[in-house]
Amino acid sequence: MREMIEGRSFSAERSLYALRDAEVDSCRFEGEEDGESVLKECRDVTVSGSLFNLRYPLWHGEEVRVRGCEFLNNARAPLWYCRGLRVAGSRLGCIKALRECVGASVEDSHIESEEFGWKCRDISLRRSFLRSEYAFLDSKDVVLEDVDFEGKYSFQYMENLRISRSSLHTKDAFWHSRNVLVEDSDVFGEYLGWFSEGLTLVRCRIRGTQPLCYCKKLTLIDCTMEDCDLSFEYSETSATIRGHLPSAKNPGSGVIRVGSLGELIRGDAVHESEGQVIVDPSLLTPVEVGRRKG
Repeated sequence: MREMIEGRSFSAERSLYALRDAEVDSCRFEGEEDGESVLKECRDVTVSGSLFNLRYPLWHGEEVRVRGCEFLNNARAPLWYCRGLRVAGSRLGCIKALRECVGASVEDSHIESEEFGWKCRDISLRRSFLRSEYAFLDSKDVVLEDVDFEGKYSFQYMENLRISRSSLHTKDAFWHSRNVLVEDSDVFGEYLGWFSEGLTLVRCRIRGTQPLCYCKKLTLIDCTMEDCDLSFEYSETSATIRGHLPSAKNPGSGVIRVGSLGELIRGDAVHESEGQVIVDPSLLTPVEVGRRKG
């Protein structure tokens, strides 16, 4: 029979250390003792409706489920080195909330955490809000679905990332990433995708200065690019862009098809820049077609 711990407060160091096969409900982890690692090394534990305000509470957990919990600012670095972690309906408002976890999922949650998701593998984030700088640095095999993201320097040095139906307000995203697929999403920010390899954007709305430079194996399918000047410099690109592209500069190789083009800049190139930009009016959006007719 599973142990039940309900409606209690804990503030001492390692209060429930190595807890096994238990339900923790409506508890508070805070207090003057300011103890660390209250649930460290726990196994097969469900924590529901509880508040965390102590450091490093859930390190090295296995098969841990966190439901409807809140992590306040003092609960810094709460979820590290976990395996089989499941977080749902929770609020994480502390720095470095998730790191070096394997097989983790976060759903229906609100997260405001600098340096979130570093060096993780096989994790997912769904139907959630995330605000973070340097989110998911150096992580692999990651899935984001229906995520509203705000932050800077996101998704860098990642491998095998899948994003769908999401809104990304970011800067310097996907730098040095490998094998990234973004579908049906808004991707707004400066200097997107530099030095990436195998970045594919499908039916995305892209906005921001100097995107997609120094890329290898870059693919865009039925995307739009707004306020995107000096695009594709030295990139190896296959792209179909619906609507207007303000400017492209020294595209490295491949073919870029656009509905209309403001300017193709060639000059001062120090690397190969033989890519083609082909204007194809069939790729104009209905609004742009109407304007031309008018």
